[in-house]
Amino acid sequence: MFNPSLISGGLYDSNVFSSNTMKRSDIAAVIEPTLRARTLWERHGVDLKLDAQSTVYHENSSLNQTDASLKGNAWFDIAHDLAVLTNFQIAHLNEGVGTLSSPSNAVQPTPYNLLSGDLSIRKQFNRLAASVGARVDSYEYGTTRAQDGTVINQDARDGQIYAAHGRIDYAFSPGFGWFGGVEGNQRDLRGLPGQPLNSQGYRALSGFTIGLTNLISGEFGAGYVQQRFDNPAIGTIEGPSYRAMLMWRPTRLLDVHFKAEQLVTETSDTSTNGVLANAVQLGLDYELRRNVIVSLGGGYESDRFFGQQRKDHVVTSDARVKYLMNRFGAISVFHRYTARTSDIPAFNYDKHQVGINVTAQF
Repeated sequence: MFNPSLISGGLYDSNVFSSNTMKRSDIAAVIEPTLRARTLWERHGVDLKLDAQSTVYHENSSLNQTDASLKGNAWFDIAHDLAVLTNFQIAHLNEGVGTLSSPSNAVQPTPYNLLSGDLSIRKQFNRLAASVGARVDSYEYGTTRAQDGTVINQDARDGQIYAAHGRIDYAFSPGFGWFGGVEGNQRDLRGLPGQPLNSQGYRALSGFTIGLTNLISGEFGAGYVQQRFDNPAIGTIEGPSYRAMLMWRPTRLLDVHFKAEQLVTETSDTSTNGVLANAVQLGLDYELRRNVIVSLGGGYESDRFFGQQRKDHVVTSDARVKYLMNRFGAISVFHRYTARTSDIPAFNYDKHQVGINVTAQF
């Protein structure tokens, strides 16, 4: 089955450089073609998605960017209780100006190539299910430019991230279960002389899963996380960790989703590239009419930096209305807001984005 679609639209951005000193507004045109292909086999399955997104600004052409990606996942039933699961992504992407991983003084998106793949085996033993797998992510970064026109080379971030993961689930009843999982990683990144980016770490979580028919489903886990960086300026980031996901459907017209998670990540600045991030997201989708869907979302993130006296707080909101004209077309309008406050005032900023999209699909 092949399903092509095309999204075209435009947006207004009140602060295109995500800066508190160089505030500029602009409008941009967006076009996003997509082709999805999936099998209709009874047992096994393959699902592929090829898409691209091009954004062109009216006055600030340095911000123009084009992303392209091929994603896929597949499942193969070796037996009724044994399956092989896999997914991959091949992509050329861009980090937006002002994001956490973009260089702080960049005025252009940072391009990079991503090659990612995961392979897992899942086995069912009556009420007990176990899975084990491995994953690799390979990054190749290009260059961007600073405000003074100098080139910012980002190839120090090139490299691979290897991960091995395992999980056990036990169902006490059809609607209640227990899980335990662990993931270890090895980050082999190029770095700079005297400023290595390599690190090793793990995260272990255990908790409960719930699933009461179609009304409510979720997962709640707690555990411990540790990431040991080779750079002594960063050291070891460790402590209690958690993850919570919940989907609640109080009526046939309303879906409420919630997610909270703690992660150890990195930034592009080699002197402050260890970050402990705590993020919470809450959203809802309401079917106002059969062909009108209202979506509201909000989020909060706290970023604690290691290797520098800095802590950031990020607040986001997203509101959109989607009108389904028929099974082949839709129109949506949206408003997004982002505000970052930091112990270092140079990183403070806020921005509004307002836009409209038209979708044609088959």
